[in-house]
Amino acid sequence: MTHTLPLPDLTHERVEVTTGPRSGLVITVALHSSALGSALGGARLWTYPHWSDAVGDALRLSAAMTLKNAAAGLDAGGGKSVIALPPGTTLDADRRRAAFLDLGDAVERFGGLYRTAEDVGSTTDDMLTVSERTSHVVGLPDSAGGSGEPAGPTSLGVYESLRATLERVTGSPEVAGRRITIAGLGQVGSRLAVRLAAEGAALTVTDVNPAKRALAADLDARWVEPGTEHLVEADVFVPAGIGGILDDEVIDALAARAVCGPANNPLADRSGAGRLAARGILYAPDFVVNAGGVIYLDLEAKRLGSRAEIMERVAGIGDTLRGLFDAAAAQGITPLDAAEQRAGDPLAAERLATTAA
Repeated sequence: MTHTLPLPDLTHERVEVTTGPRSGLVITVALHSSALGSALGGARLWTYPHWSDAVGDALRLSAAMTLKNAAAGLDAGGGKSVIALPPGTTLDADRRRAAFLDLGDAVERFGGLYRTAEDVGSTTDDMLTVSERTSHVVGLPDSAGGSGEPAGPTSLGVYESLRATLERVTGSPEVAGRRITIAGLGQVGSRLAVRLAAEGAALTVTDVNPAKRALAADLDARWVEPGTEHLVEADVFVPAGIGGILDDEVIDALAARAVCGPANNPLADRSGAGRLAARGILYAPDFVVNAGGVIYLDLEAKRLGSRAEIMERVAGIGDTLRGLFDAAAAQGITPLDAAEQRAGDPLAAERLATTAA
């Protein structure tokens, strides 16, 4: 389950909450901003204590997508969709298909202002189902002529960000021998763990799914119980699961020199960035670190470069992060402030252009 968090301020262009007529599940589509272009953000299928928690998650995630896409230099706005599973619900194949057909109808009602894609809990095959009801979907399977799974590009961006973070806190970007804790072994976290283990990192891992212990054993990584991973001494703590993990209590007990991971909105509150800085813990902003997947999906969909060229741009996230660390140090602000400044520049320019027109 996700952490229950208060609803954020509503700063969105449009939010639609419906009960899917086929699946009976609550579906939220949140369009935060289309100022820079058609919004892009994945479709999350997850269990929530209450459907309103799913709505709040969609609001937070879509706002983060606006920052992510702007900071990445994409001509794309921010949006997100969430299919909420009540506690204890397991979807059979028919109801899962029904849920993504319902999602396709919801996305279609936005008339192209929002494009969806695979996200936590959903797959490229699910996106193929969505495409039966709308053309405003990216990341279809390779076998269907699509761009395929975006977790690989996301993992590459996180890896390069991790190297930039290590360089800042240890003086070297090399992974070998570094103590790294990964909280969450999903599509991205697992890929990252495999690569880091191969390069000689001293890994500690955990996941809410105890079956993931098998991967830990395969990688000769230390396994700890969920909820204790932040207490392990580490050079870098990598939040790779659901958001909100870094609340005040966790930050105050965090035994790491830096935080750098793919989880969206890992800070339970924005003030957590300052709290980390006060403890001397470097924070790599999530919406910069995890942008590899959306860069890949957007540029692939628009045919802006070969796959090799697009992946080279994804790898450049590490240098982007280095620049943000430099800017933050020069201005005496947090890296989160610097990243928000970077994202805000194209958004402000677009607002000025719209006003002038």
